[in-house]
Amino acid sequence: MKKITIAIDGFSSTGKSTLAKQLAAALGYVYVDTGAMYRAVAFFAMQHHLVSETHLDAAGLIAELPNINLRFQFNPTLGFAEMYLNNEIIETQIRTIEVSRMVSKVAEVSEVRAKLVEQQQAMGKDKGIVMDGRDIGTVVFPEAELKLFMNASSKTRAQRRFDELMEKGQQVTFEEVLHNVEERDYIDTHRDDSPLVKAADAIEIDNSAMSKTEQFELVLKLVKEKME
Repeated sequence: MKKITIAIDGFSSTGKSTLAKQLAAALGYVYVDTGAMYRAVAFFAMQHHLVSETHLDAAGLIAELPNINLRFQFNPTLGFAEMYLNNEIIETQIRTIEVSRMVSKVAEVSEVRAKLVEQQQAMGKDKGIVMDGRDIGTVVFPEAELKLFMNASSKTRAQRRFDELMEKGQQVTFEEVLHNVEERDYIDTHRDDSPLVKAADAIEIDNSAMSKTEQFELVLKLVKEKME
């Protein structure tokens, strides 16, 4: 069977990463969570006071880009690769609601996107990769053999994210999470550089009423058709 590139795009909290990890494990493919890369840059910007609820110092962030070193390192115990920023593991720190509030702002900066897209394309040059994000099928891998676009209602997505954050012991309200989901949707779809849009040849999956198993089985069937 030939190796292919699988591009998974969609709105926040549609289960893109969960699906991508399942596929990568089943196929023995490399999984790249591009959202973690943008979260890592947002975390760096927050640490250096370059972004907050009320401001974004885009020029300052662009000047710091050469000092941002990102890499994934596979954790065999967890079964997936964790995010490292300047040789420090930050997998837990980047999954907070605070970082979620900043990530779309940082992702609007064209120079940030250019740096990360270049790294993502290098990671996928040999195929055999599953990558999820907002612009994988449109910008990073427009030639991907299989493109998926994940969707679900904003309330469904907010509930999933809320449950996830509560499990991790984070203190948030459902209203805060819903507001964050809707705000990120707006910014992601309205930015000038690489807005979130469904690629013309992507297959859209609304998983509002699907279980993770149902979704996985459906997509695995699509993958196998493309690998023949």
